[in-house]
Parts: sequence; structure tokens; C-alpha cells
Amino acid sequence: MGAGKTAVGRQIARRLKRQFLDSDHELERRTGVDIPTIFEFEGEEGFRSRESAVIDELSQGRGIVLATGGGAVLDPDNRRHLAARGTVIYLRTTIDTQLERTSRDRNRPLLQTSDPRARLESLMAVRDPLYREIADIVVSTDNSRMPLLVNSILKRLESL
Repeated sequence: MGAGKTAVGRQIARRLKRQFLDSDHELERRTGVDIPTIFEFEGEEGFRSRESAVIDELSQGRGIVLATGGGAVLDPDNRRHLAARGTVIYLRTTIDTQLERTSRDRNRPLLQTSDPRARLESLMAVRDPLYREIADIVVSTDNSRMPLLVNSILKRLESL
């Protein structure tokens, strides 16, 4: 959360002349409501079910760059699909950077809590090993300027 998946993904897609897709944005487009509304009416379980269906479909596309929501990695089917169908890049960032980047964003239901830092630490403890399990490339986005970060990722993709 707050690692820059959408921003970096858009730039990578542009540079590679590929279509960029964001599973969260696609889910919102299909349902006609935002993520917090889905959470409100269906809970996290309902959201995750919808998210998995969208990721399954989108990850079958060829020549795309796909950004997924931060929790997509929790579902074993998502991990399997993403790892088997493409190159997985894990954009990792520290808790401090996540807090800085998400502090004013009300579109993050999991952070609507009295202690966002504790929530992020808890999420990271669960998600980090899962991302590392399927990642072909792990990149820190903490102090990277966008052009340098994108160039670094593109170089690493070339070497795969």
C-alpha cells in the first residue's frame, strides 16, 4: 500500500508501449462504486472474491502491465496466476513511507483505524513473505525518483 504500483506501472507500460491495467480501477469500473463502498457492503471477503475474479481475467492478457491491489497476494490463486502468467515486480516500501503517502487518502478502507502504523506493520508482516515468494524482481520505492526507478526496473527486466 502506497508503494507506487499504479504510478510506476503506468510509466513502465508507457515505456514498453504496452497497455496498462489496474485491477482496483477495473473492479471499480465494473461495479460502478469505489473500493470503500465494496468494503462497506460486502466486507473484505466480498472485495477479495471480486478482486480475484478480476485478476484471473486480466492476468490472462498478453502484452500488458498489470497493477494489483496490495492485498491481492493474500489469495493463493492470485499468487499462482500472477507468477505463472507474467513477470512479478514487488515494489517494496517502508512503513514510514507508506504512512507518508497514504495519510490523506480516504480511499483505503484498511487504514481507517485509530492506529494506521500498527495496521501497516501487521499487513507487511503477512504480505511481504508472500510477495517475495512470487516476485521475479524486488525494488524499493522509498527514495527513488520516478525516472530512475523506471529505468532501473526496465534494466532488470531486460536481464531476465
